[in-house]
This record gives sequence, structure tokens and C-alpha cells, in this order.
Amino acid sequence: MTASAPITQDVMTIPRKEDATLGKPNLVGLTRDGLRDALIAAGTPEKQAKMRVGQVWQWIYQKGVRDFADMTNLSKDYRALLDQHFEIRVPELVSKQVSTDGTRKYLVRIAGGHEVEVVYIPEEDRGTLCVSSQVGCTLTCSFCHTGTQKLVRNLTAGEIVGQIMMARDDLEDWVPAGKGMGERPRLVSNIVLMGMGEPLYNFDAVRDAMKIAMDGEGISLSRRRITLSTSGVVPEIARAGAEIGCMLAISFHATDDETRDKLVPINKKWNIEKLLAALKEYPKLSNSERITFEYVMLDGVNDSDEDARRLIKLIEGIPAKINLIPFNEWPGAPYKRSSNNRIRAFANIIYQAGYASPIRTPRGEDIMAACGQLKSETERARKSKAEIAREAGL
Repeated sequence: MTASAPITQDVMTIPRKEDATLGKPNLVGLTRDGLRDALIAAGTPEKQAKMRVGQVWQWIYQKGVRDFADMTNLSKDYRALLDQHFEIRVPELVSKQVSTDGTRKYLVRIAGGHEVEVVYIPEEDRGTLCVSSQVGCTLTCSFCHTGTQKLVRNLTAGEIVGQIMMARDDLEDWVPAGKGMGERPRLVSNIVLMGMGEPLYNFDAVRDAMKIAMDGEGISLSRRRITLSTSGVVPEIARAGAEIGCMLAISFHATDDETRDKLVPINKKWNIEKLLAALKEYPKLSNSERITFEYVMLDGVNDSDEDARRLIKLIEGIPAKINLIPFNEWPGAPYKRSSNNRIRAFANIIYQAGYASPIRTPRGEDIMAACGQLKSETERARKSKAEIAREAGL
């Protein structure tokens, strides 16, 4: 669905560079141990390695520096050594669209010429960046535009954390040289892994990227300000709690297996019962760290009073909130958004049962940046509504 209001659009086209994988090794995305090993291999004395890691780390992730020559607390000879062996590379910004509500959608290019989309949502008390973890997606959720694009490949840790860095470039959100953290409000204050792809199918790269995002001398975001959204890769859920430790959101969307099989086909592998059992064992689960159940509201599909009451019964015993998402329509979508009255009635049943049930305000619909609408420009060939419905088994 496209809003009639005009949009402001800042579009830039960047010539495609030679595949960056053929260049010098990229320091972005390396863990601290990985960075230490790389610096030693390039000639850094082992006794200096820990100190050098800390210095380089802060320049890259606190100051946003991309040129070794600007790392002024390093000697000129050491800066030359770094420049000889490494580069600091983030995804290329291809285009930017700005919605009438302030939402920004970025199209970025990664190694191999592939493209992914990233979304920044400004709010009064926060600025949330929606980050992608894969080029395309393998899950084929029938209500999701990204799911109509085939999986191309996983993103590297550098390409994931690089999206955060790219957005901070655009927003001028870096700590100025000589300034400390916390001296001005951060524009990118929250990260959600809800962009293109299933994060738990790219576990190691997502984990390493988020460790950098949470590092106190790096991007320095609290783990409570990072949310990982999964469609239900059950074997990796406990591991996510133990090794990443961020907040967890579940793309739930249905209260019976028959419906969820169509909406979220991964349910055929790990059904609702198995998913809920894994969530009850999530290491971080508590009343102060609730699991968010994402629930897209589809007219006549999953939005009845009976669905609401069944949802309450299913999540009993799990500290949770239910995030109701009015369906964000896209060209060829086989579903319609539930009416406002139906969504409010559904939310009220949940609220009366004692659960928070916020209704998400759609953002960036006029630039196809809303939840479930992301799809890279190079893969935006439209499928017909009949094709999409046939694939979904509708």
C-alpha cells in the first residue's frame, strides 16, 4: 500500500567497485581476538597487541574513522603499517529515501555487487535501526515481501555491523574526536535484527557483529537495546540467549499449526509446541526481560476473538508482550490488513488478560520501508498475486 503523500528522496548512485573481497583484509567485523591475531600477523609485537587492539577498536567503532592516517595517537610508522596491510570498509550507500514520517530507508551494496536494505526509524525517545542479516531469505513467509526473494547468501559480521556504521555516517552520529561517550543524545540508540533474512540461520556472523555493537569500547549499545527477531529456529534459541544475550522477538503470527504452516513455513519443521517449549527455557527469560511475540494482523486469517483467546492460552507462563502489527501491504500481497476496529478488539482481549498489547504504528509505508516490505532493488521483480498465493498454499 502506497501513501499518497509526497516523499523527499535523496538518491545517490555510486559506481560499482571491483569486488572488495580481492582487496586488503577488512578490519570491520573482526572480534577482538581476531583483530589481535591480524595485527600480530602484520608485524605488531605481541607485547603491544592488546594496547593496539584497544586503540584501533576505539578509532573504528567510537569515532567512525576510516583512514588510518587519522588515528593520531598511533605513530606515523604504525599507521603506515596498518594502511599497508588493511582497510576499514563498510557497505556502500547506493540510495537513501526519506519518508514523510522521518523514516529512512537505505539501499546498500556489499561484496559481489549484492544489495540489502536497512531502515532507520526516529522516535521521540529512541532511534531504531533495522538491520539485515542475509541477502534475501529462505523462509518464504507468505505475508512478507522479503520472503518472495530467494536467499543469495549470508552477510559477514563486517557487513552486519557495517550497516550500523553506515547509518551513523549518514546521521552524523559519531563521537567527535576529543569528546567522550554520552555527551549528546545518540541517534542510533536501538538495533533490531528484523531486516532481510533470518538471523539465527547466520548465527556466528550475527553473534560477532552484536558483540561489537555491545562492546563498551565499541559501538557501546546495551544488550537490552538490541532485539533479535526469529521465525522460530528452535535449536539456536537457547544458544542465542547464552552467546548473544540480547532481547528476543518471535515472528509468531498464528495460533494453530495449520495457519502458521502457511504464514511461517518454518513451522512445518518446528511447530508451535516445540517453539514454545524452547522459549520457556530461554536463558534470559524474566519479568523484566520479556519475550516479544510479533503478530501481524491479517483480515479474516488470524484476527478473530478466538485467535486472541487461543494466543493467551498458548503463551501462559512465558513473560511476554504481544506486538500487534497492522499488515503492511505490498504489490501482489495475498492478504489485506485487518480493520482498525478488529485490531483494537483483538488487543483489548490480550490486555484484559494482563499482557501488554501495543499496536505498532506503521512507519515508512510511502517508501516501502515498513515491517515485511524490504526487498533489494536488484531482486524487486514482481511476482503475481496468484504466484505468491500458490507458493503459500492458499
